[in-house]
Amino acid sequence: MALKTRVTEMLGIEKPIIQAAMGWIARSHLSSAVSNAGGMGIIETSSGELDAVRDEILKMRQLTDKPFGVNVAQAFVRDPGIIQFVIDQGIRFVTTSAGDPMKYTGMLKEAGLTVFHVVPSLAGALRAVEAGVDGLIVEGGEGGGFKNPKDVSTMVLVPQVVEAVDVPVVAAGGIMDGRTMAAAFALGAEGVLMGTRILSSAECPVHDNWKRAIVEADATDTVFLNRSGPGPALRALRTDRTTRIEKDGTANIFGEFADTQAVYFGGDLEAGIALTGQVAGRIREVKPVAQIFDETMAEYEATVARMARAA
Repeated sequence: MALKTRVTEMLGIEKPIIQAAMGWIARSHLSSAVSNAGGMGIIETSSGELDAVRDEILKMRQLTDKPFGVNVAQAFVRDPGIIQFVIDQGIRFVTTSAGDPMKYTGMLKEAGLTVFHVVPSLAGALRAVEAGVDGLIVEGGEGGGFKNPKDVSTMVLVPQVVEAVDVPVVAAGGIMDGRTMAAAFALGAEGVLMGTRILSSAECPVHDNWKRAIVEADATDTVFLNRSGPGPALRALRTDRTTRIEKDGTANIFGEFADTQAVYFGGDLEAGIALTGQVAGRIREVKPVAQIFDETMAEYEATVARMARAA
């Protein structure tokens, strides 16, 4: 089924599902699968490998004729030419994150791009709206990746933001199927972002050890690290390494990432940090992206129908 919301209308997509922009992972093979399945595939820039990103964008246009976008993670890509780089690639949709929306929104909007900013708080949402964004990705603390140390759950944060702004909201954190999408829509969202669910998809290029760890995880098998700094907080898969950081802290959270390539693509989950959300506790099978999306939409429709009958 197709579902029309302001998000699908703005982005020209069939299903109101956006893929998380995972560094080194969100490249053409995975992102084209998302776009071809009717969602919004996103190419990452947080790796800082802009030459590789340029090649991935070219590959995307060979792999899909559907809409796709690029993420600009401001804290990780400090190249002053990043916005012109994105514009030069002919990109029409950008998500910005990990920084002040005032920095790039104006330039992107002047170039005619649609801009959604990722926010972890009401204050962040209000600032993004003031900056002129077209929409918000509102990210609860249960999601994987880099977080606000003062984390708020999706259940609390999404309605708080929806009540305060007029732009469309995409809910992120804890979303992996039709029931959680229906819950997000009940809170006022008009789209959802999936990270860990897509991380564990068949098309995702990460090592099977990471996917297997997600499938075998309980909801308590992630850790929230570095709440007191220095550097950002984050949510990751529980391993011996991350359990030690949780207990003892660290003077350099980025140093703890160590050999990211060995974790992501070599399958050594102790070689660094594997960013993962709490929703891993509900994922029980590796599936193709298209199947995940089709099942999500069918379950969403069934859930909404069931609630309507009960009303």
